[in-house]
Amino acid sequence: MSFLMHKRHLGGPRSPRKTLPLAVAASALAVPTLAALSVVALDLFKHGQRKERNAPRPGTFDTEVEESPMRIYTDGESLYGDMLEAIESAEDVILMKTYIWKNDVVGQQFIDAFNAAARRGVKVFIIYDGFANLVVSHSFYAQLDADIQVFRMPAAGRSFWKAPIRSTGFNHSKILVVDDEVGFVGGYNIGSLYAKKWRDTHLREVGPAVWGLRQTIARLWNEDRAVEDQIRWIAPDSWDPSVRVVANLPVDLVYPIRNMYLKAIERANERIWISTPYFIPDQQILRALKLAAERGVDVQVMVPKDSNHVLADWVSRGFFREMLDSGISILLYASSMMHSKTATIDGEWSTIGTANIDRLSLSFNYESNVEVIDPGFASEMEKVFKSDREHCEVVSADTWRERHPMARATEWALIPLRPVL
Repeated sequence: MSFLMHKRHLGGPRSPRKTLPLAVAASALAVPTLAALSVVALDLFKHGQRKERNAPRPGTFDTEVEESPMRIYTDGESLYGDMLEAIESAEDVILMKTYIWKNDVVGQQFIDAFNAAARRGVKVFIIYDGFANLVVSHSFYAQLDADIQVFRMPAAGRSFWKAPIRSTGFNHSKILVVDDEVGFVGGYNIGSLYAKKWRDTHLREVGPAVWGLRQTIARLWNEDRAVEDQIRWIAPDSWDPSVRVVANLPVDLVYPIRNMYLKAIERANERIWISTPYFIPDQQILRALKLAAERGVDVQVMVPKDSNHVLADWVSRGFFREMLDSGISILLYASSMMHSKTATIDGEWSTIGTANIDRLSLSFNYESNVEVIDPGFASEMEKVFKSDREHCEVVSADTWRERHPMARATEWALIPLRPVL
């Protein structure tokens, strides 16, 4: 029996009468999709015309958790100054893992600091993401001294052909560890833009809490490397610390940050305050937040009014109606680009890190968050959130219901993009 006859035997080619409804349906879907893309394109054009503004600076916030001094940074200049100072004082080893590393004044300061450290005998290991820095000339990174160990991480990793699922994911972590004693982690990439124009949050740890940050870098670096080229293992100070590093490691098929959020949200009794630049949750995260709000928890989600990713903004807005109907407060940060990835719950639990509340961060990328269970630290985090809230517009449920029909159509048409943003 020929292939064509076989098809007919199973029912044959579809008649024009049967295919017509499909064609009509496809055309019907194409219209709102094209209209949505036109709206997004116009918004993108307006975004390109906006001038960058200096971000508010709530300040630095200091506390101590289990004998580890902790500092919360809310502006890039202060952060970069302390990071460079730590690099300049390094005596043994420096580990860095970053996403975006711009070839500008700030980026050059880090190049120079790493080179100076290597020349005085410090071992330097650097991982940076290749995809995120495609627009940066290789000559910029070529300035790093030959003694510095560098891994430009591709989107498809070293063992892609042997284990493709374990060899994908962007390195979205931003970590610096110096002499196994000082560690930095948070949302700040390296570049002049982020120093002044973006409102972000980063954390410095000193002492025992640094071990987890060190381990997330070492685990990725050591994959498929000869023993003599690996970062040596050291023992942690505690099995049950109040400060934990929760890291997504695609190389191990481990993605615990999502579960960290779910467990914390489910425990919430009084308040959940979240800031994230891109809010595109999966159904489980969204449901947990809605259930919390419906049982009386004060759930506040802070996102940029206009982020650097217009498409992500539109996809995020598609969740607002459902959130507002459940009693979740939505705060639009209006003073600058807001890039903080933080949460604090019930004055007890907090997190600062690199993971956005979206599919890429929670189920694909290399990400690193610090989870802190400590009332003193939570108190400082709440101060930061309250300061940021002063620069926000609160979304009114009534006003949101009355938005332009084209806006609603655009949000609906972009629903298929939720899993990939």
